[in-house]
Formats: sequence, C-alpha cells, structure tokens
Amino acid sequence: MGGMKKRVLEIFYRIVACGVLPRRLFIADLPNIDRSQEASVPDRPLRLEIVSHCWRYSPVLTYQLSSLVLHPPREIDVQMTVFYSPEDTDTEKLLKAFGDRDVPHVTWNWQPIEKHELFRRCIGRNRAALATGADWIWFADCDVVFHEGSLDSAGRVLKEQTADLVFPQHHGVTPMLKPDDPIFETARERSSDDTALLLDIRPETFEPEFRAKAVGAFQILRGPVARVMGYCRSVDFYQQPVPRWQKTYEDRMFRWLLGTHGTPVEIPGIYRIRHIVKGRKTG
Repeated sequence: MGGMKKRVLEIFYRIVACGVLPRRLFIADLPNIDRSQEASVPDRPLRLEIVSHCWRYSPVLTYQLSSLVLHPPREIDVQMTVFYSPEDTDTEKLLKAFGDRDVPHVTWNWQPIEKHELFRRCIGRNRAALATGADWIWFADCDVVFHEGSLDSAGRVLKEQTADLVFPQHHGVTPMLKPDDPIFETARERSSDDTALLLDIRPETFEPEFRAKAVGAFQILRGPVARVMGYCRSVDFYQQPVPRWQKTYEDRMFRWLLGTHGTPVEIPGIYRIRHIVKGRKTG
C-alpha cells in the first residue's frame, strides 16, 4: 500500500469514527455477546489483564513492572502482557529479569512480535483482546504506573460495573521530562544489575490530570466483550503492519464501534510518566 493511499485511508477512518457512516457497515459480522452469566460476581478473585507495548522505552517500562512487584494486588489476579520486538534488546533483557520474579497474584506474559506489527498498537491490542481469559482487559501504555492499592481498587470498582468500557477519570502525571531527567537516568544506570531493577516513583511529584473519555492508556474493556469485539478487528486497515510508530488514532474508531466514550470511574494510585523525547518514534 502506497504512502499516499495509507494517508488517505487514515484520514477516511478518522472521519468515519466521527459517526458519518452507520456502524453496521463495520460490525455487522460480529455475533451477539452472551451476558447470561454476568448477573452474579464470580466466586473467585477478579481477573484483570493489563496490555502494554514497548519499543525502546525500557527505562519507563522498568517503573511500570516495578509497580506490580512493589505494590502487588492482594484481592485480584493480574496478568501483565507486554508486546515487544526482540530487536529491542534492552527491553528483552528487562522482561527476562522481571519474568524470573515470582509475584503473588501476578502472571507475566511477554509477547514478542515483529517490530512493524508492534508499531501499530491496535494489532497487539486486538490479539490480546480476542485471546484474553480475564474478566476485564486494560489497554495501557508502558508509561503508566500502578501504585499502592490501585489494582485492588480497580478490582472493587470493576466488580460493581455494568458498563462495557470504563476509564479512570483522574490520575497523576509528571511534567514533560527531558531525557536526562533523574527518573530515566536512574533506570538506565541500574539496568545492568538485574537485582536492582525495582524502581518506585514519588507520587508527590506528579500533577493531577483529568480525562473525559476512554483514550490512550486508559481504556478498560469487559472481557466477554473483548473476546467478541477484539480491538478494531473489523477494520482491516488498523490491523496492518506499519514502518514506524503510529499514534493511536484508532482509539476513536474503537469507541465508535462500541458506541460509547466509556464510563468514568475513580481508581486512586494511577500515574503516568510523560517525556519530551520519545524513543519509540525511532524505527
């Protein structure tokens, strides 16, 4: 597919997601979702799958994975899924180190894929959604940190939810950090020592941020819906490999196919590390 055609299709689908065409043109082939067994809360810990992608962002991913070790869930079971390319040797080394850690209620799930598939997050998200065995699946990014009590709070909130798509309305963010910020330097300096990979954030240094819809790293989808809908699986354009890292314009298409912007919920202890220079933008 030529560059101009890709650009035209990108614009076309962004316009479509504004609602100018009937949704049935894209989701008519999807079966109905069976909700007959969802009336009661299952007599077991809630299962949550978190899905991240990482390309040359291992210093940031260190904080995310550390947060699950330092602040593990006690009331729910979490599967941490990370899509990555073996060409990114720093990330592969980091995942190996964390994969050797035994954390109660946490299962590591590393998914190596070809880098041009990695660059379109929709591809990995769709594969994870269709394959998930979780009650809920959280489409995150590797710069999101789950601090003390956040995962158990998420479990309690999700058990009470009737909506299919929810998102944390409030979370903390850093200022836009430069590459030489101590938060990155510390991760790079300690990455050579597998026993010293655990790094924690200082929540008091983060600023509050408000979200009005499920977007980016803040999309939490009900598991039975994920197994049927996937993540834009009915839009072939968003399931094609790309030569460089893409912005997640398909977020809008995803919400449009679901017919909702998501329901806001309060999940304390969620933080995001922001950065000026994005290593993931280098192909």
